[in-house]
Amino acid sequence: MTRSTLLLALGLACAPLIAPAATGNYAQRPEGKALLERLEKSDGVDIEAARALLEDAKYQPKIVATMRKPAERTLTWKDYRPIFLQPERAEKGAAYIEKHRELFEQAEDEYGVPANIIAAIVGVETKYGAFIGRDRVLDALATLGFDYPERSAYFMRELEGFIELCVEEDLACDREIGSYAGAMGLPQFMPSSYRAYAVDGNDNGKRDLWEEPADIIHSVANYLAEHGWQRDARVALPAWIGDSDNLDEIERSKRKGAYRWDALRKLGVRVDDEPPADADVGLLQFEGAHGTEYWLGLNNFFVITTYNHSPLYAMAVYQLGQEIALARQTSGEDKP
Repeated sequence: MTRSTLLLALGLACAPLIAPAATGNYAQRPEGKALLERLEKSDGVDIEAARALLEDAKYQPKIVATMRKPAERTLTWKDYRPIFLQPERAEKGAAYIEKHRELFEQAEDEYGVPANIIAAIVGVETKYGAFIGRDRVLDALATLGFDYPERSAYFMRELEGFIELCVEEDLACDREIGSYAGAMGLPQFMPSSYRAYAVDGNDNGKRDLWEEPADIIHSVANYLAEHGWQRDARVALPAWIGDSDNLDEIERSKRKGAYRWDALRKLGVRVDDEPPADADVGLLQFEGAHGTEYWLGLNNFFVITTYNHSPLYAMAVYQLGQEIALARQTSGEDKP
């Protein structure tokens, strides 16, 4: 038994009985029993500690309500952009890179992902650790796995992975705080991403996405690299429509490019400094503060959407990254 599961088992043994969650004791529900049967086959999982976790998990109705109305679905780019694009956040991103300059340089060399993009993701996700969420990961994943039918299968797998992750990384399953969707640490990795892509950047035998900058920075870079990030390639380009007659028939992209550039150009899309003719690209459309904006999404833009599926999110990361790079130039921090 690991330290965390032992402490958890002892703590629960001494704790008063807790009333069942509003929707019922998760350990006694059929889905909970099936989950425990699967976990019993996992190496290192203390099944009684796992059962105690399900008994301790609390139903959080606000989480379900939030999941059904996320900002990415309800806000336009005009409203979404100011949430993440402020001078203060860009300046903090530049300072974060300077503070951990060597780690960022190592990550950029190894994975090919620029420091400003890595920092931008941490900045958008948690403002460099200022806000990592307010919900227990256990409660969030149990609530969504058992009581959010729209995506229950996905979140049940994440709950299972979270319990296994607690064993692998010796996490305190009953205490870790994260987002309402169960994302964890400064880069807000879901349990499946944590297990698959987190990196022990300082070689201390543990992957810690809360306290270890080396692990945080290398893990974000590794995630993007594993999802197809192209070294030294651009992310997105401002676009305009040279021939509006074809505008209605052009498919708007969200998570992947829909065209080769030469085909999209024939439909009337224009950019400065064109990509190669055979580049996979997509036309992006946003309703901005000054009207409709068109952008050409390149491969690396759509790699960012694997982190969060919303094009609004990917554009916020890209533009914050640009602002961070500018802040570094202004302060001279990007000089050797």
